[in-house]
Amino acid sequence: MSIDSSALNNFIGHATFNNGPTSNSRSGGSSGSGSSWYEAMSRAWGQALDGQASQITEMSAEIRTGGDQPSNMVQLTAASLKMQFMSNNAATSQNATGQALETLGKRQ
Repeated sequence: MSIDSSALNNFIGHATFNNGPTSNSRSGGSSGSGSSWYEAMSRAWGQALDGQASQITEMSAEIRTGGDQPSNMVQLTAASLKMQFMSNNAATSQNATGQALETLGKRQ
């Protein structure tokens, strides 16, 4: 099965336009001035991981201040495992997408 390169370029251009320059509410890092859909995907993963990390930090603070009941410990463990799962998926999607873009670049 082959993909029509004009249709693919049209899709990428449309995604770039829709996900173009946006403000980045995350602290640190880049200014969010990238305009590609690949950068938009990276920002989305970063925001999702930041949100999960904040939840873990809040749970840890609660446990540290005396809320060390077994139920809180289990919730913290679950949140940490979710963070690991999300982080692994972020890396996998970034790598797979990068390799696909590299392959497309070599064919043109």
